[in-house]
Amino acid sequence: MKRTLLAATLAMTFANAANAAGEAKNIIFFLGDGMGPSTITASRIFKYGEDGSLNMDKLERTARIKTYSNDAQTTDSAPSMAAYMTGVKMNNEVISMSADTVATNPGKDANGNLGINNCAATGNGTSVPTILELAKAKGKAVGSITTTELTHATPAATYSHICNRNAQYAIAAQAVPGGAGYNSALLDGVDVLMGGGRNHFLPYDANTSVGKLGRADGRNLLNEFAAKGYTVAATKADMLAAPTNKKFIGLYSSKSHLEYELDRTATPPVGEGANQPSLAEMTTKAMDILSQNSNGYFLMVEGGRIDHALHGTNAKRALTDTIAFDDAVKAALDKAKLTDPTLANTLIVVTADHDHTLAFNGYGKRGNPILDINRDYKTGQPTKDADGNTYTTLVFGNGPNRPNLRTNLDSATVLADNYLQETGVRLASETHGGGDVKLFATGAGAKSFKGTLDNTKVFTLLKSAYGF
Repeated sequence: MKRTLLAATLAMTFANAANAAGEAKNIIFFLGDGMGPSTITASRIFKYGEDGSLNMDKLERTARIKTYSNDAQTTDSAPSMAAYMTGVKMNNEVISMSADTVATNPGKDANGNLGINNCAATGNGTSVPTILELAKAKGKAVGSITTTELTHATPAATYSHICNRNAQYAIAAQAVPGGAGYNSALLDGVDVLMGGGRNHFLPYDANTSVGKLGRADGRNLLNEFAAKGYTVAATKADMLAAPTNKKFIGLYSSKSHLEYELDRTATPPVGEGANQPSLAEMTTKAMDILSQNSNGYFLMVEGGRIDHALHGTNAKRALTDTIAFDDAVKAALDKAKLTDPTLANTLIVVTADHDHTLAFNGYGKRGNPILDINRDYKTGQPTKDADGNTYTTLVFGNGPNRPNLRTNLDSATVLADNYLQETGVRLASETHGGGDVKLFATGAGAKSFKGTLDNTKVFTLLKSAYGF
């Protein structure tokens, strides 16, 4: 009995030492775009109540992440995600380039669409390797999936290098194996790509294109992907039917991002939502494909529309998309544990690229719906401002919805899907916040994620978990 116990203890000790030294076979990196601490707390209350827990809350390792960029206290998504992916601080709007890179004009095509210049300025910085490229060089499978356009800042930071995040047509070209403008550091290509924005991959056609969207260079990048052996999908049904032994690209929106989760699941669904998969479904399909590689994989999963709803000061859609993102975390955990029960070979990291200005207002009563007007914790009666008007618990520091004169708010108004929370400073669009964000981790190498870390340090820890 003692010998068995000793052997088990020694085995656990050696396993922990191996993980600490960098024995993660697989890494899944979840990024909730704009998912600051207040958004996490509000989403938890929205879905599970004050005493409940999100799935990400249950991960045993936590840290605080500093998010400033090379030139700004408050970062935009391009350099913040690129810091996670490359370990380099760069300027706002720059994607996976050296710190001296200037965000040059993205240029316009013949139809007036932004996004054709690919760092044309001579000597304007150099590309820096991403963790995805490093994993590919070690023989691992890699994937990047998102609810935004596939060429948006966060996914673009995993597979492209460019001076301005808005050069989305040039970003798309970097993903096509062997094509003009291809990022050769990707070797034979990213194994799984999913998101929206099909217009960046298809040629402009005056008869069928939406508005003037589409590639002015006439290239059909999806045909080029198919010629390289990729399965190309446009709907959830296409994705579910796709074989797991081939590379895969799924673009589920013809002209923009995927629908907000609130709209995708509405009755009837809004826009193209009826044919779009959930982020959880995209995640598990990506894992099915990537896990065919015996060397392991790296997968980036972005809940990108959290950020968009926050910019619009629409808390209901932001919280609903955060819950969908959290559901994807659970789906990944459940699937990974089917073959790796203790996550001894798999590291899962969940974090955000930056904060927003969402804030809690007043002393709300426990149990009061988080999207509702504030109600006093002692009396349960609506709380009033200095002028005698009710107000919501959730507000924004800035944004478009700042009335010249506040009036009374009622529950029916503020609980509606399209209600926009009031803001302190009037701006055309709500901005990011400069505060620290949270990070959660579990599995192989997770113990290293602790304390207050710079976002560039996360890249170092990801490399260490792999043993690179």
